[in-house]
Amino acid sequence: MKYLLCLICLFIFQTDTFSGQNNTDQDENSLLIKLRNELGKKSFYDQEKTGRIEKLEKLLSSTDDLNFRYEVYLKLYNEYKSFNYEKAFSYAFKLQEVGRLKRDPSKIAYGKVKLGFVLLSSGMFKETFDSLKTVQVKLLSDEGKKEYYLITARTYYDLSDFTKDNYYSPIYNKAAGLYIDSALALYPKKSFEHVYYDALKSLKNKDMEAATISFEKLLNTANYTLTDHQFAVTASTLSDIFIQSNKRDKAIDLLIRAAIADVKSSTKEAAALGNLAKLLHQRGDVDDAYVFIKAAMDDATYYGARQRKIQMGAILPLIAGKRINSVEEQRRALFFYASLLTALAAILIIFAIIIYKQLRKIKIADKIIVQANNNLKETVNKLDEANKIKEEYIGYYFNLISEYIEKLEKFKRSVDNKLITKKYDDIRLLVDNINLKKEREELFVNYDKAFLKIFPNFVASFNSLFVAENQIILMPTQLLNTDLRIFSLIRLGVNDTEKIAHILGYSVNTIYNYKARLKSKSLIANDDFEDVIMTIKAV
Repeated sequence: MKYLLCLICLFIFQTDTFSGQNNTDQDENSLLIKLRNELGKKSFYDQEKTGRIEKLEKLLSSTDDLNFRYEVYLKLYNEYKSFNYEKAFSYAFKLQEVGRLKRDPSKIAYGKVKLGFVLLSSGMFKETFDSLKTVQVKLLSDEGKKEYYLITARTYYDLSDFTKDNYYSPIYNKAAGLYIDSALALYPKKSFEHVYYDALKSLKNKDMEAATISFEKLLNTANYTLTDHQFAVTASTLSDIFIQSNKRDKAIDLLIRAAIADVKSSTKEAAALGNLAKLLHQRGDVDDAYVFIKAAMDDATYYGARQRKIQMGAILPLIAGKRINSVEEQRRALFFYASLLTALAAILIIFAIIIYKQLRKIKIADKIIVQANNNLKETVNKLDEANKIKEEYIGYYFNLISEYIEKLEKFKRSVDNKLITKKYDDIRLLVDNINLKKEREELFVNYDKAFLKIFPNFVASFNSLFVAENQIILMPTQLLNTDLRIFSLIRLGVNDTEKIAHILGYSVNTIYNYKARLKSKSLIANDDFEDVIMTIKAV
């Protein structure tokens, strides 16, 4: 009877233990499912953030008031500081720029503090110290001093973690502790910042118990309503204690919750996903580890966090390699079935290659035909245009020549009459009355009319090659001017500068000068200008 009771008690104990373990596993699985779902909605959270950012950036165009712009720059910095390094870096400099324009040393100093945060987030320790060393702390407000002390402390702590040196790490931790103390003196004792950073100092001083109590107080006490970012930072830090205490299940639970909070707050500069992937990889959960490490690497790359990319880059190949090995085992299982299909696949491949080659030949032939058709169309268009120009100008010049022949006949008759009547002085008068300038102007007017009949959009197309102030404005009585006539002749195919000079009655150097002056003012490269002129279409 005694042995029976012992067996019953042992069975009940084991059942309770198994049930408790099973519930724990279910809780973790549900959290992992939630994290996967939240990662699927990452773009939605990012769009919400970029939407807020776009609204703030639009405000900048509404005013030049420096005080207003400073406030907007500060809000944009806060949106970007854990989201995108380059943008946060830019707005940190803009804060300093406003400070210089306002001649406000406190704003300049505060901008340098903000710059220090993003430099540290990107893993640039030297640059962070360089920026913070130039800060005149006495010029900062209490809020600015808090940030300065905390960022400096974080820099020393991160540097200590990075170096992991028995001599230098304690020095860095001690320096960080002093800055933490300076910050804590400015925070109310019950504030989130006071409790968190006091616990962080305890953690760095190896007082795990005090640190754990404080961090759990922040996470589990109703007195503290944490933002997603505050929750993620606290949970992630507490998970480090559990990892060191070999309580990996608790650490995983906290890191999952921290990662969910990071995704919701669109925090790209975070370690929770990467640390979670490491723990899952260590216990053999390769698939989730691979998904999370890739997401962590994407975040680090998006933010521009150099140190974080190095950390993720070190673990990513290990997880990917293990995942590949797992996939390889599945491949071996399928190899037998795949080998049965090899013969059929080989036949299909042979037919596919034959068909592919035939299709390739057909595609090549099609391309040749299409190209030939395009070339033919282009040639036909050019011939049509040339024929139109030829027809217009043949008619124009026949009409012009006939008019000049009539004028010559009339002049000849007048000279003959004067010779017969021996009125030699009148002949001189007739010759003097010939106005060559007027004749040339009339010739140009006739040419302009004929040219614009073929190319009615020439002036507008020509002006589109220049900015507004350099465009040609014609007089009410003008159809074309000298600049336009030079390039109208080029459009007609008259490329010889001497011919153009002869037709227009100018020297060759003058024509060169006209062309060079116009090309230098155009939006087109000098070498391409005449090619663009040739693309102006006739009607």
